[in-house]
Amino acid sequence: MKDYLISQFIDDELDLEEKIEFVESLDTVPDFKDEALDLLNQESIIRMEVVTQVPSIAIQPRRFRLAALWRPVGMFATGMATAMILLALGLPSHQKAFEAHRFVLYQPKANQVEIAGTFSGWEKLPMKRIGSSGYWETILELPEGDHRFSYIVEGRERLPDPTVLAREHDDFGGLNSILEVRLET
Repeated sequence: MKDYLISQFIDDELDLEEKIEFVESLDTVPDFKDEALDLLNQESIIRMEVVTQVPSIAIQPRRFRLAALWRPVGMFATGMATAMILLALGLPSHQKAFEAHRFVLYQPKANQVEIAGTFSGWEKLPMKRIGSSGYWETILELPEGDHRFSYIVEGRERLPDPTVLAREHDDFGGLNSILEVRLET
């Protein structure tokens, strides 16, 4: 008979009262009996009356007070102050406005090399000779976009950049290089 009741207990085929009676009949292991009875009594309490209706709460209408504006104004002022401090500290922004680009041209016999392009309004910018290597260079901060440019050797000979494959003819019969700058985000 006990095996049958144990099977029903495990399979949850006994109602709560039958479970309690069954556990009370287990006198051979008192600690198990006491713990099982405590758990079943807890289950009995949990299964008691369930709240079926939510009590209503009367909400009082709030009157407008001038002091109620103080909190949003204070929060706005705090936010603005924080933003100004961050800008003053020079914390890095999430997006760069310019990217440094190094322009290099090999002209070992030249005495003067310049660069001009859309990034300078086609004004000539001087390039510096790199020792006695024959190379000339300049580093410019460029905004994102496509930039057309040419090198000017000895103030008159216009050359496209030999390392930039994208090119186009200009209105004066010359050839300009097209450099694409994409900023990292």
